[in-house]
Amino acid sequence: MDRRKFMENLATITFAGTAGLHLNFEERKYKTREGGGKGFPKRILGKTGVEVTVLILGGVSGMMQKPTKEFHPAELANAALDLGINYFDTAASYGAGQSELNYGEVLAKRRNEVFLATKTGDRTYDGAMREVEESLKRLQTDHLDLYQVHSVTAREDITLWDKPDGVMKALYKLRDEKVTRFIGVTGHESAEAMNRAIDIYQFDTILTTFNPVPRRKPFRELVLPNALRKNMGIIAMKVMGGGEGALVAGNPPVKPTNGNWYWDETPHQVEAATLIRYVLGLPVSCADVGMKSLKELEINVAAARDMKPLKRKDQINLENQMI
Repeated sequence: MDRRKFMENLATITFAGTAGLHLNFEERKYKTREGGGKGFPKRILGKTGVEVTVLILGGVSGMMQKPTKEFHPAELANAALDLGINYFDTAASYGAGQSELNYGEVLAKRRNEVFLATKTGDRTYDGAMREVEESLKRLQTDHLDLYQVHSVTAREDITLWDKPDGVMKALYKLRDEKVTRFIGVTGHESAEAMNRAIDIYQFDTILTTFNPVPRRKPFRELVLPNALRKNMGIIAMKVMGGGEGALVAGNPPVKPTNGNWYWDETPHQVEAATLIRYVLGLPVSCADVGMKSLKELEINVAAARDMKPLKRKDQINLENQMI
């Protein structure tokens, strides 16, 4: 389906469903503004004070693919902006820079419409500074909104980040020089490692994993309350289970991977919309979802824009089904 036809079809989706959206969080009362950004609900990204759409376009999946005649990732990103999504997430490592290149085609013309986040996997000052320079070139911009330390693991010594030659020195300098407005941290391997990182350093945001499978329970029960107490912008990833969306009905279930923490296994799959509604029923700022096609974008936009987040009793039911 081409973009023009896609937009014509999506115009038939009703906006009325967001009018009665009510969030009943126990630990933080999020105010979701309805009708912002072409009918898209928005929430505040924690202490940043920035208002972002509850659904953001992830940089893996479709956005890290090389353009072909059948699919051009820049077309997907343009469509997301046209529908009101105002947050793009990517990383230098996604597709060896291809994700940033694809976003760059759009940002060259529409930078002022986007809250832009990317990441560095380097843990040194020099390495992070080189990486951000390369990212900015690929993204065709001179500034970021959010720069993040990418993929915290349980095995690394997080205290080394703040050494004179460590990655945190680079992030502080980039923030001071207004190359980035905010700094954050990401990870989905270890809840304990994520808590150590946000306890040691004053990050503005955290991007970590929330979905209903049992292995993600520590992130819900340990990391989420900690991040809330710190008033961080909380960004949910692995909403669909990572990998190829193994939690989504119709997708091939993943094979056992000896404890691989990148994707999740479950005997029970559900619709993508249900997973988005599950995550948006948590006290998070937004859901980071990678998408491979305009059709997936259409489904996910409808779920985030026109459907109510799951109530806690429905979240518990879904969590029990995933055991």
